[in-house]
Amino acid sequence: MPVLATWSPLDAALDILLPLGLVASVGSGLVVDLDPDGPKLGDGPSLSDLVVAGPTRDQLEPSGSGSGYLSNGGIDPSEATAVIAALIERWPRVVLRCSPRDVRPPGSIAALPLLPEPFTPAAGGKVVYQRCAFSPRSKPDGVVLPIPRRSTVEALFGGRRPPSRRDPWLMSVSALWGQP
Repeated sequence: MPVLATWSPLDAALDILLPLGLVASVGSGLVVDLDPDGPKLGDGPSLSDLVVAGPTRDQLEPSGSGSGYLSNGGIDPSEATAVIAALIERWPRVVLRCSPRDVRPPGSIAALPLLPEPFTPAAGGKVVYQRCAFSPRSKPDGVVLPIPRRSTVEALFGGRRPPSRRDPWLMSVSALWGQP
């Protein structure tokens, strides 16, 4: 099962938007929030709930196509490794949202805002930059995402897939699944 990890220490919106976009871009997937202080999205159980009560089979597997978000619930990821491994084994795609306060996990995608020089942040390894209205025209090393449509952001934060199948931002994000 393909797994990606994201880490975004500088942009709170991008920190949530990129993992949601990654699972939405492939049709079926799950975001697992590894940040004990991460946001509570949706009404379902959290990662902490699954660890404490033990997950049911229905909670470990997708119930059709679509994407899901498993909030953390305040648990350290090291205490949830068995549940995380079971989710990775059963879901077609999983995105691990890493805490922005932690050191960048090895192999994670760094998601950074594309700011003008001298403010352009840099990170080694796999990097994706989010273009904004005042981003420079020059392209740094790494993938540069177009500015997302308002409807895209609203849909993803509302737990829905954006209405357009040809959404430019989602199409750019989907390419990250194939990146080495």
